[in-house]
Amino acid sequence: MVENFWLLATEESGFGLNFDILETNLVNLSILIALIVYFGRSFLGSIMAERRSSIEAAIQDAEKRLKEASKALGEQQKNLAEAQATAVQIKSDGEAAAKVAKDNILAQASKDVQRMKDEAARDLSSQRDRVVLELRQRISALAVEKVESQLRSQVDDGLQQRLIDQSIGLLGGSL
Repeated sequence: MVENFWLLATEESGFGLNFDILETNLVNLSILIALIVYFGRSFLGSIMAERRSSIEAAIQDAEKRLKEASKALGEQQKNLAEAQATAVQIKSDGEAAAKVAKDNILAQASKDVQRMKDEAARDLSSQRDRVVLELRQRISALAVEKVESQLRSQVDDGLQQRLIDQSIGLLGGSL
């Protein structure tokens, strides 16, 4: 192996690389790996360290956002539960208020109907009393007219004089 290296150095131009894969592949690969390790260690190390730190930062950021999202989710679930409980309470309060209002309206309507019936009965009673009074007055007037007409036809002057005297006597007066 040293002979190959020495041959390379002494041939035409001095020092050179043999690119014959069968003869020098191991040497070329060793040199290449050594150069990559020597020169690339710091470069690749810093790139890898930066990449690692950016990945760690991204993971920490993602974990932080996950915790925040979990916390926000918990709060929103709590708010949802409270809102649902409030909605149920509002619904039950509304139903109770509607039932009370319905009962009040029905009670008021019942009172109004009863009041209207009472007023109608009073009106009917007063109208009946008025009609009865009118009928009595009319009957009385007709009876008086009939009696007057009968008296005119049946009572003569003598009978009329006797009735007058008798009425005066009943009153306590004398003639």
